[in-house]
Amino acid sequence: MAQQNKLSQIVSVTGISTVGILTIGVTETAGGVVGIATTTYVRTALFHHAGRAGGATTTGYAGLGTATCSVYIYPHFEEVEGVGKTAYRLLRKDLAPNETYMWDLPSYPVIMTDREKFVVEITKPADYVGGTGVGTVVNVQLYGDEGDAWA
Repeated sequence: MAQQNKLSQIVSVTGISTVGILTIGVTETAGGVVGIATTTYVRTALFHHAGRAGGATTTGYAGLGTATCSVYIYPHFEEVEGVGKTAYRLLRKDLAPNETYMWDLPSYPVIMTDREKFVVEITKPADYVGGTGVGTVVNVQLYGDEGDAWA
C-alpha cells in the first residue's frame, strides 16, 4: 500500500545554483530513508519565490525580479555538479517575486528508483523577462508516496 506524505522538508535554494533535493535511498523523508528497493512517486512539487537572500546585495536586481526555476531528474550514475543537464530537464518555469507555483502530477507522477535524484536549479531568466536570479531564494517542497502506486 502506498504511503502518501511529504517527501522533503522545505528546502531553500539560493540562485544561481543547482541542488539535489531528493536522492532515493539516501534522503530521509517523513517515512524514514527511502529504501534502495523502494519506488518513489513524486506527485507534487511546490515552489515559492521568497525574494532576496538575507546576505544578498540590496542594489541592482540581485534577489529582486524574476528567477527561472528548473527541475531535473538525474539517473543514478550522474552527479549533481555545475549547471543542470538539459537532457534530464522536465520543467522550466519563470517565477516572479512572491509567486508560488504548484507542479501537480497526480495521475502521472514522476517515478523514481534507487539513487535517482530530484534536482532544482535557479538561474537568470531570459533577458526580455528581467531579473538576474542571483541571490534569489526559492523554497521547494516535494509531496508523493513511497512503495506501491495508488490503487
